Amino acid sequence: MRTLLDYVVSLTNLYGLVHKEKVLEIYNLQNEEQIDINIIEIVRHNFSEDLLQDFVRIYGDYFVHETIMEFDEFDSQLRQRAGKPFYIPAQAELLKYRDDCFFEKNKEYRALLEHITKNLLDGDEKQGALITDDLQGYCQQGFSPAMMFDLFNDYGFSFKDEKQVNETVQLVMNLANNTRIWENNGFTPHEIFEKYERPHLQPLPEEPFDFGRAGVTRFESNPGGKKKVGRNDPCPCGSGKKYKKCCLGKN
Repeated sequence: MRTLLDYVVSLTNLYGLVHKEKVLEIYNLQNEEQIDINIIEIVRHNFSEDLLQDFVRIYGDYFVHETIMEFDEFDSQLRQRAGKPFYIPAQAELLKYRDDCFFEKNKEYRALLEHITKNLLDGDEKQGALITDDLQGYCQQGFSPAMMFDLFNDYGFSFKDEKQVNETVQLVMNLANNTRIWENNGFTPHEIFEKYERPHLQPLPEEPFDFGRAGVTRFESNPGGKKKVGRNDPCPCGSGKKYKKCCLGKN
């Protein structure tokens, strides 16, 4: 039963919401000891409190991440993923999603981390990792350049010119297009576009980033000394959830 519960939590973290039949399908696909739907029903009816501790709620025939329920997004999430296939990693990779904070540190993530650390922070690896992790969280929630600028302002960082801004935006967009998101059933926008010919890739505009058009005239350190909330810190709204899975990207 413990392994099945790990699957439920992992699949919910990866997909945001998952039907009980899909849990059954993936579990039996990856385990020699087969189960039937009755075992899933036992989980639904007897382990709801255990799952709630891992931010998993039961809603009808679905296991749903608490964030989706908190923001009343179940119906919209279901519509966005209609007809899309499911990304199913190998068992060892899948169960890493048992950790609510796990995400793939792919080549796009590493390229952005290197750029920020080397070119923007004079080699400060710790600060570079904090900023890159926060940007990755934004990519999961829906990236926009304005969100990036707010983040850098919160960290008290100033871009020196538009060339540096465009280089950074390009790398963040590359990460956004290669980040696994709930709306794609765990696939990245790039994978959906390439493999299933769906228009979910987010291309950069052909023109360089226009400061004036975005209403951005300068970047300066935060004059109020506002404390930066980390992606994995408790959310300041008081929900008890991590900022990443609550208000990040929704303010």
